Amino acid sequence: MRPLAWVCAAFAGGVLLNIDRMPAWAGVTALALITWRLRSARRRAWLPPAWLRAILALIVTALVLARFHTLNGLAAGTTLLILMAALKLLETRQARDQLVLVGAALFLLLAACLDRQDLPRAPLYALQTWLCCAALAAVASPAMKPREAARLALRALLLAVPLAAALFVFFPRLPGSFWAIPRAGQAVSGLSDSMSPGGITNLVANYDPAFRVKFAGEPPPPAQRYWRGPVLHDFDGRSWTRREWAQHPRQPLEYLGKPVSYRVSLEPTQRRWWFALDLPEKSPAPQVTLTYDYQLLASDPVSDAISYELRSYTHTRGMGELSGTARREDTGLPEGANPRSRALALRLRSAAGSDADFAQAVLAYLAKGGFVYSLEPQPLGENTVDDLLFRTREGFCGHYASAFVDLMRAAGVPARVVTGYLGGEWNAVGRYLLVRQSDAHAWAEVWLEGRGWTRIDPTAVVAPERLTRGVFDLMPQAFGAGDRFLYSGGWLRGLLQRWDAANAWWTEKVVKFNYTSQLDLLARLGIRTPDARYLGWAFMAALLGWLAVLGWHTNRGARAPRGDALARAYLRLCGKLRRAGAARLPYQGPLDFARSIGAARPEFAPAVTHLLEQYARLRYGVRGARQPREVADFSRAVSRLSLRRRRAASA
Repeated sequence: MRPLAWVCAAFAGGVLLNIDRMPAWAGVTALALITWRLRSARRRAWLPPAWLRAILALIVTALVLARFHTLNGLAAGTTLLILMAALKLLETRQARDQLVLVGAALFLLLAACLDRQDLPRAPLYALQTWLCCAALAAVASPAMKPREAARLALRALLLAVPLAAALFVFFPRLPGSFWAIPRAGQAVSGLSDSMSPGGITNLVANYDPAFRVKFAGEPPPPAQRYWRGPVLHDFDGRSWTRREWAQHPRQPLEYLGKPVSYRVSLEPTQRRWWFALDLPEKSPAPQVTLTYDYQLLASDPVSDAISYELRSYTHTRGMGELSGTARREDTGLPEGANPRSRALALRLRSAAGSDADFAQAVLAYLAKGGFVYSLEPQPLGENTVDDLLFRTREGFCGHYASAFVDLMRAAGVPARVVTGYLGGEWNAVGRYLLVRQSDAHAWAEVWLEGRGWTRIDPTAVVAPERLTRGVFDLMPQAFGAGDRFLYSGGWLRGLLQRWDAANAWWTEKVVKFNYTSQLDLLARLGIRTPDARYLGWAFMAALLGWLAVLGWHTNRGARAPRGDALARAYLRLCGKLRRAGAARLPYQGPLDFARSIGAARPEFAPAVTHLLEQYARLRYGVRGARQPREVADFSRAVSRLSLRRRRAASA
């Protein structure tokens, strides 16, 4: 029963690690079969025969195939393995069957590790590894007590930690996605390639991290922390969308002021765009394109956490002229939509001397028109811009960016909507900026002669404090009671910042430790031109060092405990006899050893037999009767024993 209990515990741990990645019925079935097998072992209950288990296996395979439409992939393969192993558990009677179940538990551990490497799951993976090792020890020695199996597994894992660290740090890693696992697209909260006027409000209550930024120097002021994402050009009267295939020459820029160098750690989004501080100087990677409207567009969706380095300028001036095609695309509006807004735009433009003056006139209209910044504005009708400007007069950043660009285009001024994030929360523990989904923002860009594409944020005139404060600080009522309790400030918020810093360190230093990181580590160790050969030599040196430590530990296990003077004296006696040619066999006790010496080496018997009998009496007699003086006398007798003269005399 004990080995089976350990095996069931290890298998159940593997199921629980993957239970949220499989259908609920599969997890419940596996746990129910584990419980059934344990009850049957205790009460000798009925177990299904082989023919019924075969039918169940076919049914399980059909169910998994119907659910996932395939048996390949991480989710489908893990579900099938769990159910098949649970059925295998019903016929587990011998040690060989139990070892198969432990192997399945280890594969489930590997599946969980490949799927998620978050810091909170690391202790769970360590616990599951210990459970599997303890189960192996219990299966190998059924008479072993549970505490002994647990202790043996823990000791073995502690001995393996140095080797695991050497493998992690120095084993050469192949560049690229050698261990990449195809994952089905999962719904991820974040910016999309379209925006209705109130669409961004869906992200406001989401306090999940979007990305983290570490600056090489001082970060820019909060009002300049515009993180550029999708740029939207097409408007159908209700929604703005990104133009997928447009290709125009990228406007050359004159960079003003000092550049900002930083490193972005982007969370998985299942989207193709990367975010950058407005405006990036160049693409950070070969597979990422810097488009004509200064989006960073990757060839593949971001399915795993990634890091990239960038350099941006917060102040620029455009050079050159806007092409006729680009001007037509960025002044287009749907026919007949928002007539009152168009009339307002033409009136303001006729009174303005230039496009720049017209933009300032529109901002003044928004600033003085009684507009309100709100996360829960009234719903808009078919003419969304007219309803906002002349009826509701309340909205979020998406409302005002949409209305501003519509007014610009109505007067023939090229304009576009830019979505991304604004601001971020400074983490003083990790020295980085944390940008959350709730920091999502939308603003406008307008083409002005002599200045090129110019950022204008109409939200800044409706709610100026939004430039320096996050939405949570401005409108905490938009968040749930739990978020308000956790992030409202005080010691709890500081604790959460420390936890986030630990997560960021784990992701950067452990999860994303790759071939480049290995070469950087060698460079810090003094190897100026590192390559894979040095990684191999470093790994071999670490491996030899680990083997030396392991050999020392194993040899130390054969020594007497530090506090047992009697055992140390006995081991010295056995060592003298071994060097004299009378080695003790591992299974021999002291009296049996004495008899073998009397038969094989009679010249040693007179002196040695007495000592071995004395040791047997001291070791195995009544413990309380043993006196420290007797142990000391035995130790001195062993020290005085000389077997060389006796061997020479017999010769």
